[in-house]
Amino acid sequence: MTPRLERLKSFSVSGLTERTCIAAERDSDSARVTQLWLRFFEEDAYERPARTTDARLFGVYTGYDTNGPGSFNVTAGVAVHEGAPLVHVEGGEYLVFSGHGPMPDLVLALWRDVDSYFEQHPELRRRFHSDFEAYSGPAQVAVHVGVERNLPESLIP
Repeated sequence: MTPRLERLKSFSVSGLTERTCIAAERDSDSARVTQLWLRFFEEDAYERPARTTDARLFGVYTGYDTNGPGSFNVTAGVAVHEGAPLVHVEGGEYLVFSGHGPMPDLVLALWRDVDSYFEQHPELRRRFHSDFEAYSGPAQVAVHVGVERNLPESLIP
């Protein structure tokens, strides 16, 4: 899959947050992301008073320990004007991997595509500041992966 490059402005998300790592998410007994999304819907966390007109739901990844397999924060939330707790999605250049299909298989497949893409393109560098999933519907998601600013034209997909 070839992603598209988008330059985005920063925005804020409010919702529920968990700290996890890739190793924990690979084991159903220790996985936290699925439980986070279940809580998000059970607690009606998408009904934030300062919610913007953006109807998408967001899974935001921040607080990376390292540029790789360390721990990170995951927030299930909605775009807001103000409110607490806030997670700020950094503005900048993002590679966007999109798909349509059954969840959670689709989002897992897109993250495998992300890993594969960066393995095949070692000249590209992830920022590891803020990455996010934007859910436009129950079967549609776009994974946004932050990359270093000002990519040379030869590296733009």
